[in-house]
Amino acid sequence: MEQRLSLVTLGVRDLARAREFYAALGWQPHPGDDGVVFFQAGGIVVALWGRAELAEDSAVSDSGGWGGVTLAQNVRSPAEVDAVLAVAATAGARIGRPGAETFWGGYSGVFVDPDGHPWEVAHNPYWTITEDGRTLLN
Repeated sequence: MEQRLSLVTLGVRDLARAREFYAALGWQPHPGDDGVVFFQAGGIVVALWGRAELAEDSAVSDSGGWGGVTLAQNVRSPAEVDAVLAVAATAGARIGRPGAETFWGGYSGVFVDPDGHPWEVAHNPYWTITEDGRTLLN
């Protein structure tokens, strides 16, 4: 298996509401999707799909709670962390942890989308964000 990630699918309770939330963050949905919403996110794809359909397709039981996964977006500065958190709050996210310095020498905060998916927004001064948005380990 190649060491890469191609797709992250988020199970959502209300597909239209979830689509509106991510659009309010500035994400552009791929046109023509029926029953699932796709976003090109750098070199991977993020999808929104009904929780029940996703659970059935993934052969798991949906307990309705947090699935033990946190998504993250690395940004270029602490100020950008705060700006992304502000946009997320305006779009309807709950701020789980405001931006602050971290024990590892960076700066991060967390927002939780309307379906309970946590997103860490972080500035890691030890990593590089390329012009095209890729995150590189140094």
